[in-house]
Amino acid sequence: MGELEDAVMTRVWKWNRPVTVREVLEDLQQERSIAYTTVMTVLDNLHQKGWVRREAEGRAYRYEAVSTRAAYAAALMNDAWAQSDNPAAALVAFFGMMSEEQRLALRDAVRIVQGPETSPTPSDTGGDSAGENPGSAQEDDGR
Repeated sequence: MGELEDAVMTRVWKWNRPVTVREVLEDLQQERSIAYTTVMTVLDNLHQKGWVRREAEGRAYRYEAVSTRAAYAAALMNDAWAQSDNPAAALVAFFGMMSEEQRLALRDAVRIVQGPETSPTPSDTGGDSAGENPGSAQEDDGR
């Protein structure tokens, strides 16, 4: 997504409702000089790319985001990661760039994806506490 497309989508995501070209134009004009036709073209391009849907309202359209900004960011990260020739190294480098706040958010996200934690029974772990020595159960099974 280009810089102007991002500026337009930022407003669509922020307002979280169907918007007109005029509304986006008036907000963008507070920061820069821009023509109505430029904003109309950008919204049409975003529609063609599948980022917004539109519904006719009289002679104009109202545009609404198809997905959230978070979903867009996730798609960007996934695309970049998929293009890496060494995904594990890419993740290590990415995690190294994160702030403490971002790492905490990542931990929370992993917990959400994994669901509620269950405590394994001693027989499931070969007698060790969960996570203390994950290889011990396999080593003990070879009696």
